[in-house]
Formats: sequence, C-alpha cells, structure tokens
Amino acid sequence: MLDNWLRPLDSQQFKDFINYTEHQFANRIIIYKDELPSLAEVDAAIISIDADEALPIRQSLYAKMYAFSTLKVADLGSVRKKDPLFIIPIIKELLESKIIPIIIGNSVELTLPHYQAYQFQNLVNLVSIDEKIRLALGAETPEDYLNDILLSKKPRLFNLGIIGYQTHFVPYETVQYLNDHNFDHFRLGNVRASIMEMEPIIRDADMMSFNIAALKMCEAPGQKAPTPSGFFSEEACQITRYAGMSDKLTSIGFYGYDPSKDNNDQTAQVIAQLIWYFLEGLSNRKHDYPASLDGLTEYIVGFKSQNYTLTFWKSNRSGRWWLQVPFRTKKKHKRHRLIPCSYQDYQLACREDFPDRLLNAFKRFS
Repeated sequence: MLDNWLRPLDSQQFKDFINYTEHQFANRIIIYKDELPSLAEVDAAIISIDADEALPIRQSLYAKMYAFSTLKVADLGSVRKKDPLFIIPIIKELLESKIIPIIIGNSVELTLPHYQAYQFQNLVNLVSIDEKIRLALGAETPEDYLNDILLSKKPRLFNLGIIGYQTHFVPYETVQYLNDHNFDHFRLGNVRASIMEMEPIIRDADMMSFNIAALKMCEAPGQKAPTPSGFFSEEACQITRYAGMSDKLTSIGFYGYDPSKDNNDQTAQVIAQLIWYFLEGLSNRKHDYPASLDGLTEYIVGFKSQNYTLTFWKSNRSGRWWLQVPFRTKKKHKRHRLIPCSYQDYQLACREDFPDRLLNAFKRFS
C-alpha cells in the first residue's frame, strides 16, 4: 500500500552515485527508485515531504560513511501530495511494520499529523526540540500545533517534553500552563549546561519533533526566521543520538528546513548529520526498555523523614536508570510506570532530595 502514498526518487538527481565508494551511504541503503523495494527486516525509513527541498539533505547524507553494520535503512522518497494529512497513513503503516519513520519537512506544523499517526496508541509521549513552545492560549497561528494536541476534548498525550526553548519567545502564561499540567520543559541555557540530563526525557518519548529553528543562525541559516541563539550542531547531534538509543522512541521528524536561505547547503549538511547520529544511536540500542524487570538491578532508597521508600532500577546492559512509580497505577498507564531517570536523580534521592521533574511525573498518574 505504501506505493500508493509515496513517490520514488528521481535517479537523474543522483548521477554521481557511481562516484561513491561501497562504504558510503548511497551504496549501503535501500532506495526507492522504480519499484517499491521489499522492506523486510528494514529498521528505519527516510521520507521527505518535498523531493526538491530535501535534495541537498540527501546529497549530503548519501556521501557520508555508513557505519551501521547491524542496521538496515531505506529511503522511500517523498509523499505524493504535500497535504500534511497525507503523511498520517504512511507513518501509521511504517509504525505497524515496526519500521522507524525519519521524516524531513519544511514546517514544524507537520508535527501535528506526525502525532496523529499514533491514533492506535492510547497514551503518547512527545518530545519537541524547539526554540518556542508552540502553544497559543490567545490568538493562535498554524504553527501552534500544540493547541490541537493539548486542548483536544479527548487528549491522548501522556507527557510532553519541550527541550531548548528560549524564554524571550514564550509568554509566561504558556509556561505556567505546562507547569499546571505537570509537563516537562527545559530552557536552552539549562539544557546546554547539562545536556546529559536530557537523556531520560528523550528515552521516555514515543516520538520526537526536531525543529531546525532550535539551532543557532550561524549553524543553520536555512530556516524561516533564523535567530542568533540556539544549539550548536554538536549539541543537536548528541540529542538525536539519545533519541536513536531510546528503545521506546519509534519515529522522528526534522522540520523547518528552508533551502532558499541555505548558504552553501550548510543547514542541509547539519540535518544530514542529525540523521546520521540518530542512526548511530539506533544501531547502538541496548534493548533494555523494561518490559520486564529481567536484567535490572533493584535499589531501594528510604526517606526516613517522610517514612516511605522509592525503588530504582539500573540496567545491567547500559547502566541506565529507571524509577518505579510507588503506587498502584491504571492499566492504561502500565507502559509508563517505570520512569526513566539519571544516576544523579538516584544520588539526590539517597540524600532525601527529589527532583521536581520526577515529582511531576508522579502527578501525571493521578
């Protein structure tokens, strides 16, 4: 059915394939050129909304070395229509086939249909890498996709994580709304000061939306309204590598690329690097997402002053930590009752201190 929704790549745009070595991306992945290839055993699939806009990204990615011996990647071309809703059945079919979609699009608004493709899943965790919080409590714009997600009459969102927003772009009321609903949000400065502490947030996500606007203008000029502040490309690559390593995360979208403003294809090269590091993380998944407690070591921490205990679990494979929700949860929350955390969180608990982030996580179960 995917061939009804997808348009193959134009081989004429990649005449220099013959100049690539056998170790480069172009010669190591499955590419949809004429007929839709078999997707048996494919782990991840690249899809663009517009073939011409994504061409510089593909050219940069295809020239990179393919270092993922355990990974099978396909490039499925572009969607047949630019209507945002057109990507919903594509993402849904790939998810049902256990294939991770990697979406390339020109607008952060595409996060909404990306999220809507998870309609088969009761509760979804979304992480957004962005310079803004795309929620308007007053007059909204098309980019305020969170309005449709958060203000829905039948919300299916369990947790929202905003990473890298800049306070001068965000109204106080918007931040307060996230606080009142126990969602995670992290300012750019705080993230950059301790980027490793973002790993548990990303590890808990089902999907990630990465807005290129989260990057500095000097790093990624090819965006609609570039600004001087944001992430460096190295920090952004670390974030996407964390996303790739998460056993729970099943899709990622890179949104907001504007090739008309991209000097020397600099932004295209950055996005290609972000995809490469996502795949590098994917190839290093430890498969220790705790569907069971096998392979985990239990650590019990007592809070004498409060007369209760908390149970932490550490993976013997990866050294990553989880915190067990200390009370009975509903059946629909079962998938979320082990909360990803860090060793620093465990250390704080040993001192009878507790991060606000984990307290908020507990409140989401009420």
